Amino acid sequence: MIDKKLAYNNYEVNIGIEVHVQLNTKSKIFCPCNNNFSENPNTNICQICTGQPGTLPVMNKEVITSAIKAGLGTNCDIAYISKFDRKHYFYPDLPKNYQITQNYIPICSNGYVQIRLEDNSIKNIPIVRIHIEEDAGKNIHGQYNESFVDLNRAGTPLLEIVTGPEISSSYEAKEYLKQLRLIMLYLKISTANMEEGAFRADTNISVRKKNTQTLGTKCELKNINSFKFIGDAIEYEIQRQIELLESGQRVIQETRLWDTNKKKTVVMRNKEEAADYRYFNDPDLPYIKIEQEEINNIKQNLPVLPNQKFEILVSKNGLTQAEAEILVNDTELLSYYEEASKYTQSKHLINWILRNLLSTVKEQKIPLNQCKITPKRLAKLIDLYDKNLINNRAAQEIFEIMSQDETKDPIDIVKEKGLEQIEDTAELEKIIKGIVEANPKQVEQYKSGKTKLFGFFVGQAMQKTQGNADPQILNELLKKYLD
Repeated sequence: MIDKKLAYNNYEVNIGIEVHVQLNTKSKIFCPCNNNFSENPNTNICQICTGQPGTLPVMNKEVITSAIKAGLGTNCDIAYISKFDRKHYFYPDLPKNYQITQNYIPICSNGYVQIRLEDNSIKNIPIVRIHIEEDAGKNIHGQYNESFVDLNRAGTPLLEIVTGPEISSSYEAKEYLKQLRLIMLYLKISTANMEEGAFRADTNISVRKKNTQTLGTKCELKNINSFKFIGDAIEYEIQRQIELLESGQRVIQETRLWDTNKKKTVVMRNKEEAADYRYFNDPDLPYIKIEQEEINNIKQNLPVLPNQKFEILVSKNGLTQAEAEILVNDTELLSYYEEASKYTQSKHLINWILRNLLSTVKEQKIPLNQCKITPKRLAKLIDLYDKNLINNRAAQEIFEIMSQDETKDPIDIVKEKGLEQIEDTAELEKIIKGIVEANPKQVEQYKSGKTKLFGFFVGQAMQKTQGNADPQILNELLKKYLD
């Protein structure tokens, strides 16, 4: 491979991404079959989604609503009039031999998604169009070169979201995909589960010499189901194309796959000639007409989206950008934080969640929603600490007990274990005086310059108070009698 820095200095990278988002409507797009992920082949089908003669599609209105939400969430214009077209191709998993899609008049267009760059600046990634279409089935290939067709997925409602070629690096591509996926999750129109194919990205990559007006020949990367692998594949493909051009060869337009073992892209099929899908208007489906009032109603009920949530967490909640990013990228963790925030305004809340709570969940190997420490119980514990009723050592002990027993209230644990913090200055002063008098040798050594012995006296005091002394008062009294 050539030097990466040299490559990026001499060439410009253009990346466009097409994302298929599987909607989580109750039924499929044109029939009443359940729209869910099933492991049993050909069990969730009917005459319509299997393309039987004489059947007619009936539009699922919830799909239109989801598409409008996606368009508003990505700053698109919503078309008042749009329509469906037939896209013809011939694969075993497409029973009608055509796909119902929106080729000529998509429902959404001219939008953008904001991403945060490495230097913390903001870039808008342009959305050219969002259109509605149905998914095809799935081909399953056996070990003896035989193939089977599972039509459970046929008729599943999809949104295809298409960017312009203004993405210029693997970093930007990954950030765009992460942000787009979050938007779909916040809108609650898709599970966006990449492993189940609910969020699938096809990435088109081309390179050209800087100051060249014409885009380079593009190659498409398909069937990559993780952001990391997408980033790795883009990096490899950029360098592969530059290396070809630098050696006097040409880039061939083709679809390529990512080999995770060899860490390289490999040819799937050649795309030198554009496919003729013979699009035409679908005669079985009417035009879609959307009133401005409907758009306004949907807009008013949109949730706070990721970028807005990030700004709120930083500006109003006082979180750092790193803390806010962790919460925004994990909707379940964010919900936990927001629920706990109803019961406490403590600035320590985020630390307990990111440090203690996540460590406990990881150690117990459970999802967050199975953790025994509810947001309300955690908030109670933190308030006990903030009010100086317990010290940090006691708080950690209580947290550990709570993580094992969901019936234990933090206040009850304090009483049962005798963990109330000792703040009585007179009582603590009496204890300190006794320790100083009992250790004259250590006192003399400390005063002669061996200041590390201060820790010895702290340990003695914590032992005498069973770890329940207020650390600040303890330190002040020790300094008073030792200095």
